[in-house]
Amino acid sequence: MSQPFLEVKNLRKVYKTKSKADFVAVKDVSFSLSKGETLGIVGESGSGKTTVAKMIAGMTPATSGEIYLKEEQISGVKRKQDIKRNIQYIFQDPVSSLNPRMKIKDILAEPLKLYFKLSKVEIDTKIDELLSDVGLPNHYKQYYPKELSGGQCQRVGIARALAANPSIIVCDEPTSALDMTIQSQILDLLKELQQTKGFSYIFIAHGLEVIYSISNRVLVMRQGEVVESGDTESIFKHPENPYTQALIHAIPKIEVPFFEIN
Repeated sequence: MSQPFLEVKNLRKVYKTKSKADFVAVKDVSFSLSKGETLGIVGESGSGKTTVAKMIAGMTPATSGEIYLKEEQISGVKRKQDIKRNIQYIFQDPVSSLNPRMKIKDILAEPLKLYFKLSKVEIDTKIDELLSDVGLPNHYKQYYPKELSGGQCQRVGIARALAANPSIIVCDEPTSALDMTIQSQILDLLKELQQTKGFSYIFIAHGLEVIYSISNRVLVMRQGEVVESGDTESIFKHPENPYTQALIHAIPKIEVPFFEIN
């Protein structure tokens, strides 16, 4: 494994409550991420996985702990534009994550204008390239999000993340709002993009079946803590923690009935 590209050390998030006891959402989480690697973070709702993802992306401040990107500390400081550009986010709900008042071309133009000095012609060309990268026809740039399906909106969300030319993309349950067929297509797209562009993924999911298909390593979280971690094959074949074992046993088993044709 190459030198860690992202390092997270003892990350902690505490929320103040009206009662005397504070709520500890994330408890001393540590991990690393290499270039071109996919780290899956799995756990039930409320396990703290999305809070971890948002702290890494700079959307939620950490209470304590350290985050390093290419050996530069990015936690506890105001992030420079280059750091913001390098870590992008794909949201769970593909429809609500897109501004309904903006055409697709304007949604994709935003990060291009924010992070790069491009002419109008260059922006238009890049928008066409981004749509092609995610498997959408160029004329879709004239559409509004409401004119697209959920799967098409998620492809736009992926294109928006790609527009910043990031090093890391945080995928926060990007397939959970889609039907099974579209889920598979989006996962295949994400794997293909990683192979061609070389960025890293932090992939959040509440079920291990999706994590297995895309991740190199897995972090299992429960009640804000990491209860088990390791490479994907080891986690699935030799889970040690009872919670991990329960998650694996909960994976749906499909039995195809046998029909005798007379």
